[in-house]
Amino acid sequence: MEIAGYIASLFIGLTLGLLGGGGSILTIPILVYLFQIDAIIASAYSLFIVGITSFVGAVPKYREHLVNIRTGINFGVPSILSIFITRKWIVASIPETLFTLEFFVFSKRMLLLGLFALLMVLAAISMIKGRKDFVQDPDPARQGRIILEGALIGFLTGLVGAGGGFLIIPALVLLTGLPFKTAVGTSLFIIAINSLAGFLGDVFNHSIDWSFLLTITAIAVSGILLGNIFSRRISALFLRKTFGWFTLAMGFWILLKEFVLQPL
Repeated sequence: MEIAGYIASLFIGLTLGLLGGGGSILTIPILVYLFQIDAIIASAYSLFIVGITSFVGAVPKYREHLVNIRTGINFGVPSILSIFITRKWIVASIPETLFTLEFFVFSKRMLLLGLFALLMVLAAISMIKGRKDFVQDPDPARQGRIILEGALIGFLTGLVGAGGGFLIIPALVLLTGLPFKTAVGTSLFIIAINSLAGFLGDVFNHSIDWSFLLTITAIAVSGILLGNIFSRRISALFLRKTFGWFTLAMGFWILLKEFVLQPL
């Protein structure tokens, strides 16, 4: 299973390079189900892996003038504050067992993986619909919602350990009117600062296996470099829809495993 995990880690970066998001959709299941890592630690590791990988992927996008730094900072600052608070205090304060019924125990693991699976389903629907559903609207009246949107995505990112790329991209297009390709590049920048800020909130709460974490990160970074190359040759719309169906299946599988099969 570990060999499969290392191979699958390459696809974390490939996904980020090709789609501008979705790395955590693969990272957390790989860490939890292939490497058998605790869901809480996996969410922390996911933030580091996706954060570093996204930063590396954002560099060539910036050179191609596809990263709007100002928008990234305006969106990212409330996200950083929200995600750090969430990882440092909120996640750490959630009890291991939330409630117990006669034949059912609702645990912290089920809460986090359940929320993550629901996020996967929502992301899948967005991907399957395709980019044509994202209509640019630079209405100045919507600019004020960027702070709220950033804080909300930061909270979700911190809670489930997901980079939030498939929430960030449509938000950037709809709220700021950025062209789609620029939104993808800017999303990588925001994911990087969000994820790494969230990971800082975990460094003080958990013991980190740096050797393992850096190995997986290096593999994922290799993947995003390949993804950036392939993204110029493959239809992004085709990739989004294909990966969307895969993500939808994975989301339902996690829900089935955690809420139906595991308690039995």
